[in-house]
Amino acid sequence: GARQLVSVRAVGPAWPLIGQARIAPDQSVAAALARRGGSFGLLADPLVLARLGLRPGMTARLGTETFIVRGALIAAPDQLASPAIFGAPVLIARAALAGTGLDVPGALVTHQLNALLARAGDGPALRAALRARFAAQGWRIRGPDQAAPGADRFVTLTSRFMALVGLTALLMGGIGVANGVSAWLDGRSATIATLRCLGAPARLVLAMCLIEVGVLAALGIGLGIAAGAAVPLAAGRWLAGVLPLPLARGVYAAPLALAALYGALTAGAFALWPLGRAARIPGAALFRGAVLGGAAAGPRPALGVIAANVAIGAALLALAVGATADRRLALWFCAAALGALVVFRGGSWVLARAVAALPAPRSAWARVGLGNLYRPGAATGRMLVSVGLGLATLAAVALVQGGLQREVLAALPDRAPSFFFIDILPAQVARFTGLVRAVPGMTDLRLVPTLRARIVAVNGVPAAQVHAAPGTGWALRGDRGLTYAASPPPGTRLVAGRWWAADYRGPPLVSLDARLARGWGVGIGGVIRVNVVGRDIDLRIASLRDISWQRLGINFVLVASPGLLSGAPSTDIATLRVPKAGEGALLARVTDALPNVTGIAVREVLAQLGSLLDQIAAALAATGAVTVAAGALVLAGAVAAGQRRRIRQAVLLRTLGATRAQIRAAWITEFGVLGLAAGVLAALVGAGAAWGVLRGLMGVPFVLLPARLAGGILVALAMALGFGYAGTARALRTRPAALLRDE
Repeated sequence: GARQLVSVRAVGPAWPLIGQARIAPDQSVAAALARRGGSFGLLADPLVLARLGLRPGMTARLGTETFIVRGALIAAPDQLASPAIFGAPVLIARAALAGTGLDVPGALVTHQLNALLARAGDGPALRAALRARFAAQGWRIRGPDQAAPGADRFVTLTSRFMALVGLTALLMGGIGVANGVSAWLDGRSATIATLRCLGAPARLVLAMCLIEVGVLAALGIGLGIAAGAAVPLAAGRWLAGVLPLPLARGVYAAPLALAALYGALTAGAFALWPLGRAARIPGAALFRGAVLGGAAAGPRPALGVIAANVAIGAALLALAVGATADRRLALWFCAAALGALVVFRGGSWVLARAVAALPAPRSAWARVGLGNLYRPGAATGRMLVSVGLGLATLAAVALVQGGLQREVLAALPDRAPSFFFIDILPAQVARFTGLVRAVPGMTDLRLVPTLRARIVAVNGVPAAQVHAAPGTGWALRGDRGLTYAASPPPGTRLVAGRWWAADYRGPPLVSLDARLARGWGVGIGGVIRVNVVGRDIDLRIASLRDISWQRLGINFVLVASPGLLSGAPSTDIATLRVPKAGEGALLARVTDALPNVTGIAVREVLAQLGSLLDQIAAALAATGAVTVAAGALVLAGAVAAGQRRRIRQAVLLRTLGATRAQIRAAWITEFGVLGLAAGVLAALVGAGAAWGVLRGLMGVPFVLLPARLAGGILVALAMALGFGYAGTARALRTRPAALLRDE
């Protein structure tokens, strides 16, 4: 009595043509699917067998045919490990399909022909010839590099996201380089001062510093390349269970070489400026305690250094744009990154001015801590960027994930039907209606006739040649559901034109999705040519509808007028609502009486979709966490860059009688305010980015999720306080006497 929604594949004797299917227990496909003892064999996904409690030798029914379970289909060479949202795969012989009663006119059946050529080079010419010979058929003719368009689309979207994460991490790394070089220069100020006083020219000092920084950068790049090659190998098993595509583990030289080039250009672009400034500071100024890092005022680098810095920066920008598959996306990222930096820098300026305008606190430690935010040489801007930029990326990812989950899992079930029933034959409508009406609690029954149609041309232009706007081309490919109705379906909202009369019997008219009409450049009076069971029919557009696909009700791109289409072979689709406790009984009642009718439980589909979103979100969040890790390293560099100033301040304060507790409280105040401000700015920037992604790219309503943003703010506060406390403890361990004696 158990039931499981499956996706049936009826294969011919040559399948899989290339490669081998993995079957447990091990056997040939022909032997597993062959007819023996009057019954055909069946192979099913292990998930199906586990849920139904099936083992080899047991029987299972598909439609009206009973099969012998011969084993589990572990993997097929022509089927990617994609998520089974509408049913896990089941394999039967093509000769067995007729007995199931599932292949009826109007049923959701797709035919696929695979051909292996003697010479691989003949493929492009053959595809072109087939497209020309069968231009009106609307077939998808693909080569091996286009075999899985859905997988290609997922990989493309994922690679775009990872490109954004990588570019963000690159920017964070550049800021970290600048902070690290500043801290490194501060530690060598005495050596540089001595060399300058002994007559060393700025060019010599710059060359020496460049050699040292270059060696350190080379070591860092080498360690990064090694880690980048090792992490996918180590995490491959976990990623294989998370990603909805198979993962080919290995070491790939080209991406690693590209990463090395990114690292070298980033190090040069962000290290050259502070090095050039430090080399030109006079020795006397250094002995007076001038800070070599980027925060202190000082001379600009030489013109040659500035020119080299601009050239390296341009090369880095060109590489970032050129190496990204979507160059427009890379350019938009560069503009957005510049805008984010302006926001954080502007936020630091506003924070410093606001704190300076506050009344002076009574506590000395509070005055010192707040004063550190706006006094000359303060690292407020550098700290805000270091903490906030990575968290802004993570906040955007969290809001996008939360928005999608809320739209799919929270909002939809409240308004979605309980079941979709498809492939109801016209002669079965009366019996189906009687069966479902007898179930207690059943409501909102809706039956709609449906035909399978293919759009052949739009205003005389072949469908393959229509210049469709992004997001509207899908309706021009493959078969579409088509229905006819004398009156507007419930919930119809016309935005142009009007509906035909209930007794209309003239030339065929059609009501079209308004969004698709805009994307195709057609309007009222335009002609959509469709092919129904081999016959081309011209449908003149009478009205345009605004369709809310998110409601998961019965919606059709094309709703035609009755008359000509009423006599075409069709099946019915039904939706209804039933209490959760009665779903199992309803499905059993219908499929026992009408084996060819397929019931799709919307709740199960939404659960599968939610699981898929969770898996993808986990993988993307793990990737996005790279920016937070980079931000933590950059924050550590920013703290280190200001460590010399903090040590001097701690020594002076202790000499003037301040206690360790007072100094620690002052610095914790400073870092706490910085972390809170960085978290708020990161939340604002991340929310803006998430709004752009959800509204602009996905067409999903943006909803502010305060809990997720609050989590980001707390992370920023914790990072700032943690690194600030570590820097404070190190500064307080310095003995005042040694510094006061200028040792």
